[in-house]
Amino acid sequence: MVGRAIVRALESSGYSRLITTSSGDLDLRRQAETQEFFQEQNPEVVILAAAKVGGIMANNELRADFLYDNLMIEANVIEAAFRSGAEKLIFLGSSCIYPRNAEQPIQEEALLTGVLEPTNEPYAIAKIAGINLCESYYRQHGANFVSLMPTNLYGPFDNFDLHSSHVIPALIRKFHEARSANAGEVEVWGTGRPMREFLYVDDLANAVVFFLENVDADAIYGQGISHVNIGCGEDISIGRLASMVAKIVGFEGEIVFDPTKPDGMPRKLLDITRLGSLGWKHSVDLDDGLRRTYDWYLANRI
Repeated sequence: MVGRAIVRALESSGYSRLITTSSGDLDLRRQAETQEFFQEQNPEVVILAAAKVGGIMANNELRADFLYDNLMIEANVIEAAFRSGAEKLIFLGSSCIYPRNAEQPIQEEALLTGVLEPTNEPYAIAKIAGINLCESYYRQHGANFVSLMPTNLYGPFDNFDLHSSHVIPALIRKFHEARSANAGEVEVWGTGRPMREFLYVDDLANAVVFFLENVDADAIYGQGISHVNIGCGEDISIGRLASMVAKIVGFEGEIVFDPTKPDGMPRKLLDITRLGSLGWKHSVDLDDGLRRTYDWYLANRI
């Protein structure tokens, strides 16, 4: 989802020589393969969007996979980018890097100030390592490597598999299938009370292009921070989100919350003060983004 959106944004900005690959063609967990790819392609700029991702269920059940795979991917790519002489690298992390009970909205300085959310701790630890790698390559070698921390993302090409998806694609699929089957209710994990921030994936892609063209490592690390939050500055309860998705999909039955399932972090809203001061703001609001995502799902579901 993220990689495709970044390609769309780069193409619309006039970039013509884009080097892309898929996990089926290149296993970034393998150091030798990764280094060989970089030596052959010799990219000027690297945007590291590759990661093993998933919702609460996948994160909690596949803890070793999420930690190992993401550590290997980021370590191999960052090292290969440095060795091949890349002029700039942008590493994409996740807002789950912050402590479970971080003060809201969450400032960049909150990193490593408290205990992580247990359900996605391995993924968070991997992303924190990636942030530190980028900063360390900058401080030791002067590498122009920067880290961006997006909030929860959604949009075209999202993962709609109910076992491994995030909340928005899972809700879209659940409500669509329930409406199609004339079901009377849909079950949603948790209490519905947690608050979450969501950013349309094309907005993130535009932010990546903005940082590529306008913000270098000196501007970030010079502020005494290791990364910049990317979000919209607004959050919504999972309960209200479920109602929004149900309305867009056309499901008119009952929404039943299962409090025996985990909620995750109580709230996760990013402070985007620094992002705004650098000159970037999102453009797609949640209602519009959800409608676009559902339209894509209808046109592309299997």
